[in-house]
Amino acid sequence: MKKIFGFMLVAMLIAAAPAAAADVKIGVIDLQKVLRTSLAGQAAQKNIAEKAKAFQETMQGRQKDLQKLNADFEKQKMVLSKEAVADKERDLQQKVKDFQRFGKDAQEELQQEDRQATTRILDEVAKVVKEMGAKAGYDVIVEKSTTLYTADRADLTDQVVKAYDKQFKGK
Repeated sequence: MKKIFGFMLVAMLIAAAPAAAADVKIGVIDLQKVLRTSLAGQAAQKNIAEKAKAFQETMQGRQKDLQKLNADFEKQKMVLSKEAVADKERDLQQKVKDFQRFGKDAQEELQQEDRQATTRILDEVAKVVKEMGAKAGYDVIVEKSTTLYTADRADLTDQVVKAYDKQFKGK
């Protein structure tokens, strides 16, 4: 009798599992696509690209200056004293170090700005997702890259971008 009862209990649980699973509403979001396609993401990308271009132009100007200084030094090297040559070499090496430091600092500044913009956007997107999820009755909304397979009907990315853009335009 206990075996029959146990078997019936297992059978009922197996039969109930798909029904319970069918009630769970799951959505996915491609956060990289949100960052690429949202108005805020595009504005941040444009801003960073403009700053990168300005840094690049500055770097090119400094590089030309260094090349000219080096060429001038090479021309004068033969007529200068050993002390003057050593001083000019030290000066040129310091200018090269300053040039390299500027490039490294510029790159770090761009990366920091990108991280800050990404964090701000993702925080704002999280609020939109929570709001959408609550209104639409979703039990779980996950990032698409964490899933092995996602049906197209579960992808909420475009809806999130539209809702976020609507909110972003109002700012």
